[in-house]
Amino acid sequence: MITLKDFEIHKAYLPPAAQAAMVEDLREVARAAPFFAPLTPWGKPMSVRMTSAGRYGWITGRGGYRYEPRHPDGQPWPPIPEAVLVVWRDLVSATRAPDCCLVNFYGEKARMGLHRDADEADFGWPVLSISLGDPGLFRVGGLERGDPTASVLLESGDVVVMAGPARRAYHGIDRIRFGASRLLPGGGRINLTLRVVD
Repeated sequence: MITLKDFEIHKAYLPPAAQAAMVEDLREVARAAPFFAPLTPWGKPMSVRMTSAGRYGWITGRGGYRYEPRHPDGQPWPPIPEAVLVVWRDLVSATRAPDCCLVNFYGEKARMGLHRDADEADFGWPVLSISLGDPGLFRVGGLERGDPTASVLLESGDVVVMAGPARRAYHGIDRIRFGASRLLPGGGRINLTLRVVD
């Protein structure tokens, strides 16, 4: 049975100054690859807005969930910011870089239903998640969608590494505490997930 203990949670890993600098880096990413409103393969709009950086971006739509080398507007994805790669090298690998940095923005009513990251070729590599901005209630389950769940509040600067049993566990964000952080003007939460794709 998978529990919260299987998730490697680094509370307050990023100090406030590093968080603010990373947000500025992400503004550059968004200028090169603007946020867009994704649809599920069934045509339902997701409540988050997303973009990506790296060799691939994760997208969804009528063609299904998949990685693509280009933004929906046809441009290549921008590079993953160095400050983000530093976190990956410290907590995951100094030799193998991630292929994708998915950037999700959660507005006031946004959430992310239970899901698991299963579109990658090699599940031996962890998924690394960075939280910036408003706190989000992170819910984790097991290997089956109906398994029991538990929740923990992820705050700005927290980093989660999903490896081992947690790598294929169901997880999601039930809600955010909109406006609780002053990092993002106007409120909201940014979540970065770094993945090895190939």
